Amino acid sequence: MSSTSYPESAQDWRSRFIGNMVVSLANRSDVELALWAPSGTLPDGVECANSLDDSLWFAELSLHGGIAQVLRSRRVSSLGIVVSLLVRLARVYRRPNADLVHANWLQNALPLLGTRKPALITVLGTDFGLLRIPGMRQALRAMLRQRKAILAPNAQWMVPTLQQLFGDLAEVRPIFFGVDKEWFDMLRTPAADTGHHWLAVTRLTHAKIGDLFAWGEGLFGSRRQLHLFGPMQEMVNVPPWVHYHGPTHPAELQHTWFPKATGLISLSRHDEGRPQVMLEAMASGLPVLASSLPAHRDIVQHFQTGWLASDRDALIKGLDWLEEPVHNQKAGEAGRQWIKTTIGTWDDCAARYAAAYRDLLEQSV
Repeated sequence: MSSTSYPESAQDWRSRFIGNMVVSLANRSDVELALWAPSGTLPDGVECANSLDDSLWFAELSLHGGIAQVLRSRRVSSLGIVVSLLVRLARVYRRPNADLVHANWLQNALPLLGTRKPALITVLGTDFGLLRIPGMRQALRAMLRQRKAILAPNAQWMVPTLQQLFGDLAEVRPIFFGVDKEWFDMLRTPAADTGHHWLAVTRLTHAKIGDLFAWGEGLFGSRRQLHLFGPMQEMVNVPPWVHYHGPTHPAELQHTWFPKATGLISLSRHDEGRPQVMLEAMASGLPVLASSLPAHRDIVQHFQTGWLASDRDALIKGLDWLEEPVHNQKAGEAGRQWIKTTIGTWDDCAARYAAAYRDLLEQSV
């Protein structure tokens, strides 16, 4: 398995979903996993596929904010980092004892070109930005033409585009990420008589913040508070009426903020896949108020499990509707039930991946 992001510790916010994916696969007796990724705590039985030089390279990359931040900066030096990434991945993919490759993000699958190994490729929302780069679709098609492959988007809304671009060369099979069991056990006790706490949990970039500050101006104050969590990855001016707490981690959200919150809010304009924090909020019975992106419409059923807002007036109506205790509880419980039946736990996700691995190996005999 390859990934350009991995949590360094339990308190690290970066790519928690990769950490959860690795742990759930490690729990299976039918999978032997070697991981090529930034250094972090690996579960028992998972081999580190990094060379010493790879680990040092990842450490240096981390000082610059990771590969995504380097690419966003568009510095001249980013080209050299991308080339180094591709060369290192090409080397690790040629390990003779690997039966197949699981690449997270399309960019990490490109160095499979020139090999025949079967591949499962997890496709995320940010990959759709990659597909807009000239020549990228042709390069990916050349890579897919050489092997049996499954493209595994983590949300249904990606399927039509992937099917159109690559369906003649690879199977497109959505595989949804899971949710930790602990989120389902949460008891919420929002105290509406002392005001409403709305949470926004996101990386701070202009696209991820979206319309939150513009539409939220004048709507939040002492009785209706907006608490913002996440790392500052672009120079974003946070208004004084926003309570900004910096980066967070799942334990803090689980034990401190989600139980007393009124809802989770995201007005992102980013290329979202299926935001994991939304799944965790809904599993906790916490309603979601979100912008009407394809990724959000894939999760939130308007007026049932949450609220979708396409403009400021809709945001105002959504805040008012979800602050009614009866609506809040009903939407929260409907969202929790939808996550249980449609998404499931990370063990359910690992079972979906293991089934895909078996299918790839059987097809490649």
